[in-house]
Amino acid sequence: MLTEQKNTFPRSALFIGAGIWGLLWYPYRLLEQANINGPASATITYSFALLLGLVIFRKNLRASHLSDGNPYLLFWIGLLVGCACMAYILGVIHGEVMRVLLLFYLAPLWTIIFSRFLLKEKLSTYGYWVICISLSGATTMLWQPGDNFPLPSSYGDWMGLAGGFAFALSNVLIRKDQGHSVQLKSLAVWLGVVVVGLSYSLFLPMTHLLTEIPLNSWLLLLGTGLAVFILSLILQYGLTHVPANQAIVLLLFELVVAAVAAYLLTNESMTLKEWIGGAMIVSASLFSSRMNR
Repeated sequence: MLTEQKNTFPRSALFIGAGIWGLLWYPYRLLEQANINGPASATITYSFALLLGLVIFRKNLRASHLSDGNPYLLFWIGLLVGCACMAYILGVIHGEVMRVLLLFYLAPLWTIIFSRFLLKEKLSTYGYWVICISLSGATTMLWQPGDNFPLPSSYGDWMGLAGGFAFALSNVLIRKDQGHSVQLKSLAVWLGVVVVGLSYSLFLPMTHLLTEIPLNSWLLLLGTGLAVFILSLILQYGLTHVPANQAIVLLLFELVVAAVAAYLLTNESMTLKEWIGGAMIVSASLFSSRMNR
């Protein structure tokens, strides 16, 4: 009974986290419409989560805790999740939500490679099916008449692909890092997004001074920051205790929530070609739960 509960809790955490992720794109679109660009809103919301985490988890910042296991993993987890979150936010702001998310969910394809070399997880026949179906789905979605090779046709598409790549590698490293607590890994994630967001913002024109942001936008920023704080803890817990290839399947619930939300909130819909390619990518993710021998 205890073992069953031990396995159920982290899987439930990933399921809940996926549902929150499926809705989190919408506040960033609203902030973009309020002339607060993606990197700026990401920096502010994750700074709020970071400050909250530093206050609550200050006891976890002892040098002895940081030096447990491999400290360099915290650095790479923070940097990679920072890049993945920034790509996700920029993609869903400037692209079609479901196209971006489906390309993001090519992550199982990248996870195969990373888990093989970093976690020594061996492929079964299902692993090769994941490779074939993922590539076929991406090709179907991206191919346009007259193209010699199917490449992303928009900024949002590129961000979806790049974000999925970084997300897959970060998932594997989170699983690999068993020497640091969920709290420390969450702090690394928040700091990583803040650093990446600030770095990206240096190349963009200043749209707002902090004092010029209206109260309703501040409330939205703080509410989103609180959601990010809760989401990060939930996902770090789940990803730490669930094998990387199983985690990506549970996170597919995000697509269901995002599809409904995109249709109801922005009236976005996909073409038949995108549905077919998306179905292939989702099928590949379902196969990925059984691709290790």
